Amino acid sequence: PNVQPEYSIFAEDAEAFTKLQSGFEVDLVHPCNGWWGLYVEQGVVQPIDTSKLANWKGVDPKLAAMGQFNGKQYFVPWDWGYESILVRTDKVKTVPESWADLTNPEYAGHLALWDSGESNQIIAALALGFDPWNTTPEQDDQIKQWLIDLKPNLLTYWVDFSELSQSMASGDVWVAANVWADTYRSLLEQGVPVQYVEPKEGKLGFVCGFGISSNVKDLELAYAYIDAALAPESMAAFSNLYGYGSSNRDALPLIDPKVVQLFQLDDPTALEKTNFYRPLTAEQRERFTSMWNEVKAAP
Repeated sequence: PNVQPEYSIFAEDAEAFTKLQSGFEVDLVHPCNGWWGLYVEQGVVQPIDTSKLANWKGVDPKLAAMGQFNGKQYFVPWDWGYESILVRTDKVKTVPESWADLTNPEYAGHLALWDSGESNQIIAALALGFDPWNTTPEQDDQIKQWLIDLKPNLLTYWVDFSELSQSMASGDVWVAANVWADTYRSLLEQGVPVQYVEPKEGKLGFVCGFGISSNVKDLELAYAYIDAALAPESMAAFSNLYGYGSSNRDALPLIDPKVVQLFQLDDPTALEKTNFYRPLTAEQRERFTSMWNEVKAAP
């Protein structure tokens, strides 16, 4: 309680990973699971002794397993959630039912995409019927062309949820892709008529969490921070505020039942239908980033 944490904010996982690779000094880092393996591979995080975390006992084993590499726990899962299509139902005649429907010319000039190469690689692959994590060079060319062909519908690339919320509330954006639960929750509270779509190929899903830097300055304090974040009261407050899921199952009884129902936080089958991000290789990271830069540069 007597320590004031200092934060460095990053817009997208690629940025955070690059910063740590370049020697940026932190005690803790909070990336998402598609990037965890790269942190371990590059040696920028250290194994975590979960016996030092009093609240570890409530962490969902399936989520915990995502943070394990080489038989050791390197990341503590904290939050999980969905990425899906959000629609202004008062602005469109046709609500999309698939990721492929983003190409509908009805949305011309009113579509927003998240500025993330990894995410757009995945949604384009799903739209085309490919396995996003096992594509051939020919399929990658089709993915890039699909995203380029989508540009006539594009109004903007969004970076943070508050920016996207404002654009949708104003009516500039009618359809947005890879939207997180906090944007949906915020717009509902503002009375904006929006629908969070369940694409036929499934939503995307992420798990994010804490890793301890290999160059940590205060290891004891790092463990204390993680344990405090995992406390059921902390996790429930987070879920109630943003609508994300909690990795600590002991928090579920403390979460507002309306939030639980709205985001299916207690429904294990909902997770089974979700396309969770998977660990990336360095080659995939570079390929997705390069592809996305080419898409954005295309006329």
